Order: sequence, then C-alpha cells, then structure tokens
Amino acid sequence: MLAAFSKLVYKICQKCMSVLNILHYPDSRLRIKAKPVTTIDGSIQKLVDDMLETMYQAPGIGLAATQVDVHLQVIVIDISEDKSDPLVLINPKIIAQDGVEKSDEGCLSVPEIYEPIERAEHVVVQSQTLEGGEIEIEAHDILAICIQHEMDHLIGKLFVDYLSEMKRNRISKKLLKAQKLNATV
Repeated sequence: MLAAFSKLVYKICQKCMSVLNILHYPDSRLRIKAKPVTTIDGSIQKLVDDMLETMYQAPGIGLAATQVDVHLQVIVIDISEDKSDPLVLINPKIIAQDGVEKSDEGCLSVPEIYEPIERAEHVVVQSQTLEGGEIEIEAHDILAICIQHEMDHLIGKLFVDYLSEMKRNRISKKLLKAQKLNATV
C-alpha cells in the first residue's frame, strides 16, 4: 500500500522536480558525514523528488543526499529495469548482514570507473519512510550491495576507499583531468 502511494506521489510531483548537481570525487564535500533527518516535511519530500529525478537522468540505481551536497541521511534507490519502483530510505541502519559477494561497482560521483568490491550479500535495514513510518527491509544481491554503497556515502565513504592507494590516486588524477577538460569546453 505504501509503495503504491509513494509511486502515485512521485508521478504527481514529477512536474515540480529539478535535477541536482552531483559532486565528483575527489571533492571534499563527499567526505562530510550526514546528519539524521529530525523532521520529515515538505523540504525532505522535495529533496527526495529532486534526488530521484537526478538519479534517473544520470542514469543510476542509487543516490545519497551527500552526493548532491545535502548532508542528511537520505537515500533513493531504484533497481527496477523500467525505473518504476523507487525506494526511499531515511536514517537507515543495517541491523544484520551476512555472506560475502564481490561484484563490480560504479558510482555517479566517480563517473565511468568500475572496480570489484566485496560486500555483504544479504542485509536487513531499518529505516524511516517519507510518510514518517518505520520499515524493515531484507535485501539480497544487487539491492543489498546498492544499500551498502549508498549508506557508505552517508558516512563520507566512497567505493574507491576499498581500493589500494595507488588505484585511488590513479582514479583521482583521471577524474581531475577530465574535469579540467570539461571546464575548458
């Protein structure tokens, strides 16, 4: 019922959304630890709507508020093929995890870079909803990986932090060079 309501609200609000600027590694603002959301109000709804619009346009399957320079514990995810099943997590906490899965990860804040990362293959997450309720989600495989990836952003961590220093430096130099080239165009 809540998922259907969220989809309806999303469709109605699509007209009032805007695309946000996604911060790119090594921007230091990506390292800021997000604060818990204390009040779920219209500003949080607007943030979520804008984050969904930004994620879909990028295109991506997950986005944390930190990536758009808003340092609140808000995550949006949609792993559906037709981008019709948005998941919103506010103040999420992993309460259980098990298994190990290694898969290639990418990130909207680290464009065009994909590296194998090891994460739990199963997680249980508690979160608040946009309606202010509490939910518990059991996630496996790609959803579990995406939740962990986005939750890392909330503590100022990126998937490149799981790589060697040499690889991180190479990625940083490559992205800075691309940013400079784009700035001159």
